[in-house]
Amino acid sequence: MVNDVFINKIEKFMPNEPVFNDEIEDYLGYIGGKKSKARKIVLKSNGIKRRFYVLEKDTQKQLFLNSQLCAKAINKLEDKDFRLENLEVLACGTTSPDQLMPGHSLMVQGELKLKPIETISASGICLSGVNALKYIYLGIKSGEFKNGISTGSEASSPILSAKNFQEESKNLEELELNPNIAFEKDFLRWMLSDGAGAMLLEDKPNKHSISLKIEFIDILSYAGEMEVCMYSGLEVKEDKNIRAWRDFEQKELMEKSILSVQQNVKLLNENIVKYTVVKPLKEIIKKRALKASLYNYFLPHYSSLYFRDKLYEGLKEADFEIPYEKWFTNLENFGNTGSASIYIILEELFNSKKLKKGEKILCYIPESGRFSTAFFSLEVV
Repeated sequence: MVNDVFINKIEKFMPNEPVFNDEIEDYLGYIGGKKSKARKIVLKSNGIKRRFYVLEKDTQKQLFLNSQLCAKAINKLEDKDFRLENLEVLACGTTSPDQLMPGHSLMVQGELKLKPIETISASGICLSGVNALKYIYLGIKSGEFKNGISTGSEASSPILSAKNFQEESKNLEELELNPNIAFEKDFLRWMLSDGAGAMLLEDKPNKHSISLKIEFIDILSYAGEMEVCMYSGLEVKEDKNIRAWRDFEQKELMEKSILSVQQNVKLLNENIVKYTVVKPLKEIIKKRALKASLYNYFLPHYSSLYFRDKLYEGLKEADFEIPYEKWFTNLENFGNTGSASIYIILEELFNSKKLKKGEKILCYIPESGRFSTAFFSLEVV
């Protein structure tokens, strides 16, 4: 027997007060004691006006762990219809766990002091939250579970903190000779935000309010043909060979800030639409017999307003044009929260009281790590 699966509740938790553009370096600090040259350029193109950080202003002290963000979002799912003591499975996805081991989901379970249950930790970048969602979806669909919670969460700001770049910033001669070293790391300091989202999935819909029936979740990776684009904990050499972080001396790790998050911006710009929109969407349209006209809402997770028009052109190229008036995103007010982004976008729409029975929602989540993507379809019931 194959069960229908419903998203019955969605909640988010954003840490501390909103951080506006002119305050960012008050939280992240100044690398080498100097204002960033990339800051204004990146902020102008990404369209983000405010974001949230787990860091304390001026001190760079971390006030929340990633696992705590997750736990706070999950706690908000409890009400008279659902108690955490009845939870059967927990799947948590993140790019930025608090530790290398144990798994992120175990730390979240520990924060919540949950009874013994099945857990799974989904690693990766933006798609880790969708991978967690699909695990719960498949588990309920197969009849293995009656309910489950999936999450996406990020605590990126501690990684972006100026203190992590101090050793590298001392080598000013190298930075002057090769400014791309600085830009590829500095770029992401103005893109990423912290926060958590959580979804309760069950095998039956809500009795007295709307639910979102999951029609499908399709995930495709092109890592077999594409090189690394966004990364942490490794060095990509000019010949494309990779040197992993364990191969570095401790001093080198700091001097090259190997554990920082880096983005090959040129590779991103040249390939993100082709490999996360056009190619996969053509495959999914054929597989699912999709029609753009059936969708009332399109929820794209794009990292920057810069990609908005490029994404639209990609949809047209895939013969799946969705007009802008059907798009729904909150990037401007919540920033790019990575694996949590689609949860935070969906949470706002789901709890807005705008949705009507029968409406359909298409969600799009790209990942530039090595070029992967997800599309999933929901129906309001």
